[in-house]
Amino acid sequence: MSRSPTLVLAAATLAAAGLAAEPAAAQRSCQKLGAFTHCDDGTTYQRLGGFTYDNRGNSWQTIGPSTYGSDGSVTQRIGPFIHDDRGNTWQKIGPFLYGSDGTVCQRIGGFTTCD
Repeated sequence: MSRSPTLVLAAATLAAAGLAAEPAAAQRSCQKLGAFTHCDDGTTYQRLGGFTYDNRGNSWQTIGPSTYGSDGSVTQRIGPFIHDDRGNTWQKIGPFLYGSDGTVCQRIGGFTTCD
């Protein structure tokens, strides 16, 4: 089953930064170091103010509870829930992020793993 970057970055930063559209590996691990999040698939994200950039030419802007992607994607955070424009929902409970597609991510320190 593929995972969207939306879920991985949201779990990695435990923020509403929404990244969508491209499928990711079925299992993915990321480490947050300062403003950077490095994932084991080679993707690196950098957060600068209300913007997030990756090393693949994508960007996202967060305005209030909504995040808008350069690919046209939109996510919105409402309380512990993150909703995207593709009908997916995730819920944060403690160090876990549970996806409506069965995905579970866990954050331990600066590391986040999803499967």
